[in-house]
Amino acid sequence: MANITEVARRAGVSTTTAKRAIREPEKLAQDTLRRVREAIEALNYEPDQLASALRSGRSTTLGLVIGSIVEPFFAELTRTIVHGARERGYSVIVADNEYRDDVEAAHLRSFYGNRVAGLILRSAYTSGNLDYVLRMQRRGVAVVEVDYFVPDSPLPHVMLDNLGAIDAGVAHLVAHGHRRIATLSSYHGRLNADERVQRFPEALARHGLTLPPAYVSQTAPTEREGYEVTLRLMRLEEPPTAIFATTGSMAAGSYRALMELGLRVPLDVSLVAFDDYPWMQLVQPGIDTLAQPVEAMGRTAVRLLFDQMRLGAQAQAERVRFPAELVVRGSVGPPNGRTP
Repeated sequence: MANITEVARRAGVSTTTAKRAIREPEKLAQDTLRRVREAIEALNYEPDQLASALRSGRSTTLGLVIGSIVEPFFAELTRTIVHGARERGYSVIVADNEYRDDVEAAHLRSFYGNRVAGLILRSAYTSGNLDYVLRMQRRGVAVVEVDYFVPDSPLPHVMLDNLGAIDAGVAHLVAHGHRRIATLSSYHGRLNADERVQRFPEALARHGLTLPPAYVSQTAPTEREGYEVTLRLMRLEEPPTAIFATTGSMAAGSYRALMELGLRVPLDVSLVAFDDYPWMQLVQPGIDTLAQPVEAMGRTAVRLLFDQMRLGAQAQAERVRFPAELVVRGSVGPPNGRTP
């Protein structure tokens, strides 16, 4: 691999001038800049970004940890964050933690080893990496949490108003007469501090309803789990008349299970979900959903991160919440003859 000294020799300039052609091209005469660029192209020279970061103590690379790379929510969030970083002259390394602490820990070590300037993090539920993340922050890495924040975390974050969204979804179902409502979520209190999970029984209680023990499950927020839990729920002696999926992927799995069982939405069972995924508009009837403003959340996460990078210790740990929008398409109706 060619180095900057070879580029300079070929262009007939000093090494300092060759470096300036890359970092501060506006400061060079056009003829000098042309000769350096021709040398770079002829030698296929690529700057060593990591070496540059180690020498200067700063880089133009950000780290992004998301929950699952196959989730459409995270795909849109990633695209928005990457675009925002690119507009500011930064590149992004993306990794998914699969909602697992151990996977996340490996990514964090890799990011720190690559001297990322900032980190946008969708933490795993068990929060075991908070101390390491705070250590990264103390060593100069700006950090913003997105979509989920570790309990007691002092970091800035960008979130949906999950409590309000759960309340709205439950109220939507109760208004149609439902009293046996199940949610596709994990109820493991120690391992899952997710706000949607914690709020659901409280939202039911506000309407004088309780969550039957048979409706409680410990599950991951994936399509497969949504499918399997829905099969189990609908085979109960008293199945729910309505299902509330707390992620769009779980809703897809739930819908597939209902179709396999020959159940009609909403005539036999109602379905409401989070995340406004494209498939939800294609089925008949469409799926009622709590839509997240993903682009606005991504742009805000980038803004907060660059505020942290610019202001350092003087930056405020800003916390931003966005409301969900209830989109009604017809997947919720009155319960069939299943209720007592």
